Amino acid sequence: MNVYVDVDLKRFIGLRVGEIRRKKGLTQEELADNMGIGPKYLSSIERGKENPTLNTLIKLSQALDVDLGEIFAVVQIEDVTKRKNLVLSLINEADGEQLKQAYKILAAILR
Repeated sequence: MNVYVDVDLKRFIGLRVGEIRRKKGLTQEELADNMGIGPKYLSSIERGKENPTLNTLIKLSQALDVDLGEIFAVVQIEDVTKRKNLVLSLINEADGEQLKQAYKILAAILR
């Protein structure tokens, strides 16, 4: 599978997650514990070294008590094709339950 992932985008998302986490007064260990993931994995996400799944992004938004869109607030992608490819890459990595959640989110936004 050829999945398009923009390294800079991963870095921006990671920076945004770290920024929100710090504003909430949480350590990486506390946030990771709230999400049920390891602190090293969270650290890798914040450094832009990991490509978090949709499920992980949803867990992040829930643990940080922010809308999922807030994680992407500083990430502005003007190129429509790039945007579509990024959405498709997340969808391609999602399992059945994640696809169900993604569909509900997209349906709510697009209707």
